[in-house]
Amino acid sequence: MEKNSVDPSPLLSPLGDETATKASFCLVSATKWTLKTLICVIFVAWVTFIFLLPAQPVNELFSKWISLSSETPFGVTGSIFVLFSAPVLIIAFLAIAHLIITGDDQIHGKKNSKHPRFRLWTFPVLIKGPFGVVSATEFIGIVLFMLYVIWAVYAYFVRALGSTSFFEKSSIRAKSMFLLEIMGLRLGAIGLMCLAFLFIPVSRGSVLLRYIDIPFEHATKYHVWLGHLTMVLFTLHGLLFVIAWAMDGRLVQELVEWKDIGVANLPGVISLLAGLFMWVTSLPGVRTKNFELFFYTHQLYVVFVVFLALHVGDFIFTMAAGGIFLFVLDRFLRLCQSRKKVNVISSRCLPCGTVELVLSKPQSLRYNALSFIFLQVRELSWLQWHPFSVSSSPLDGNHHLAVLIKVLGKWTERLRERITDVDALKDVSVITTSVEGPYGHEVPYHLMYENLILVAGGIGVSPFLAILSDILHRVREGKPCQPRNILLVWAVKKSNEIPLLSTIDMETICPSFSDKVNINIHIYVTRESDPPVEEGYSYKPIKSSFCPMASDCGMSVLVGTGHKFWSGLYVISSTIGFVILLVLLYIYYINPFNIYQWWYKGLLFVICMVASVVIFGGFVVALWHIWEKQSSMKGISNNIKVDKIQQNGSLAHKDPSQDSLAKSTVMRYGSRPDFKEIYELMSEKWGHVDVGVIVCGPSTLQTSVAEEIRAHSLTRQRHHPIFHFHSHSFDL
Repeated sequence: MEKNSVDPSPLLSPLGDETATKASFCLVSATKWTLKTLICVIFVAWVTFIFLLPAQPVNELFSKWISLSSETPFGVTGSIFVLFSAPVLIIAFLAIAHLIITGDDQIHGKKNSKHPRFRLWTFPVLIKGPFGVVSATEFIGIVLFMLYVIWAVYAYFVRALGSTSFFEKSSIRAKSMFLLEIMGLRLGAIGLMCLAFLFIPVSRGSVLLRYIDIPFEHATKYHVWLGHLTMVLFTLHGLLFVIAWAMDGRLVQELVEWKDIGVANLPGVISLLAGLFMWVTSLPGVRTKNFELFFYTHQLYVVFVVFLALHVGDFIFTMAAGGIFLFVLDRFLRLCQSRKKVNVISSRCLPCGTVELVLSKPQSLRYNALSFIFLQVRELSWLQWHPFSVSSSPLDGNHHLAVLIKVLGKWTERLRERITDVDALKDVSVITTSVEGPYGHEVPYHLMYENLILVAGGIGVSPFLAILSDILHRVREGKPCQPRNILLVWAVKKSNEIPLLSTIDMETICPSFSDKVNINIHIYVTRESDPPVEEGYSYKPIKSSFCPMASDCGMSVLVGTGHKFWSGLYVISSTIGFVILLVLLYIYYINPFNIYQWWYKGLLFVICMVASVVIFGGFVVALWHIWEKQSSMKGISNNIKVDKIQQNGSLAHKDPSQDSLAKSTVMRYGSRPDFKEIYELMSEKWGHVDVGVIVCGPSTLQTSVAEEIRAHSLTRQRHHPIFHFHSHSFDL
């Protein structure tokens, strides 16, 4: 080598690349660990403060904090906001940073341990009861919430009894009235603490839910539990005041009173009535029989929140404002996404009455096989949105997404009639759809288990078709994928539902897949004792229409598993805008003009909350939409066309008799799955491993599966598997 030549930098050599990669990996890991630690510390400190607030020493410290900060420009409102709402928003900011650093593909960093072990999150503790199937982690959460309520009521009651000692000369009636009013006030405060958490589970695309990897379908039940608890507390809060006022003979006067300084009673009455309407119509009996009544009545949450702010004023409302603000963020984003029309690439009706819709989506939209969407069909209703599991894998194609819809009610019946109507076939566009989502797990946990048992009831097989397709695509393409042993247990009422399996052609997706993945299917036809006379099923698509992949025909990427950078920027900009508007409001209006009315400042607070989302968040959404449109146009310029909806995709109409899985498919008529027998068989076959059990079907099916898993886990032998329960059933 010549003397004047320069040696290549070590950083450009393979060893240098490896060193740089390791350094980068260590930096990312350290940053993620730091963010997780900060989130845990802030959350624990926040929850601990709320839990200990009823105690006399902590309450005195809180009062001192209020008095010290009351002279600041933002007064009591600012000090309470810092203690109660700011922690939630700070955690959201840190969660955004963690999600962005983690990236899109989290499978590499989520591998199961070689040593199977119990997990609190996947071990069912309570099976039958008012809470449904409850894992050990959820049970701990329920116990902690109940302990907080019991402890808070006890602490406040003891302090209230001590306060009555100052009125020794007062009558028992006067003391009783005072005790009723003070306990009513305290129950309202406890209800506000529950309200601080109530709206977080129903923020469908919330960064908090994405961070802890709890999809909206699971979080819904937490909202239900918290809703019942919150309304019990608020109802008792109002009832105690009503009794006290009635005892004093001033019930009517107090109910219609609207104070400028202090709590305004009439807005509280209106808020409570709206809450009671929502509560009564959400009870299982009413919700099941008349879902539309439940759905429309639940829109009273706007009245409930606004009049609550008018009732308590701005500084008390800030105790629950953090979670409500995150919900407003999510609701506005969903509104922006749902305004877009989505083309139906293909629609058809299967012999069992199930409808399949294939919807257009942009290439940039990300989701996993266990996702679901909310669908609106404008020809049927402009107000109704219905959730459906996605039946296609994200690897089936870049530009389409499929759902299977079983006819179970009036809306689905009208949808099927619309598709099968001969006159409608003459139209170019049979239906006009809008979509919210996709929503789902941030991490595709079905890819983390080497052994999977998929248990479906009827149309519950839909997400499992997506799982099977996803796994086979990954195996063929060499992408990260753990599953190697898969058992699909499918219970159907009649054999005419079996053609649903024909919507996926496994051999076409991954030729000779049986050499790499062991897939067995057990089908139980519960209402037929014998197989049908004619073997095999044949059907033709009722309608198939294709649209060019124009930039405006696919669903929007704004919600659900949308782009992490843009969704994070939307949350951060809206929050900063909210703080800016509050600062301007206090500096230039409330303080200079000496605005003192509690209810009016509460209304201004809500207006700032909504305005910040619309103005600051809306600006980011507009930029996001422009970016999305440019990305779509770029895809078109690169000659990205409609997927031929892949010969293996959900549009390939095949005869199930040609299924290559015939040898590994077991058909049983007139019987239901015996899960004890299934678990014992798999225990002997698979040995000491982790087994993921995913259930999608009615509550009775979930209960049966969870019950057997719990029984097996308590009596298992050391060489047997550990079964992990996961539910994919959606129940509003």
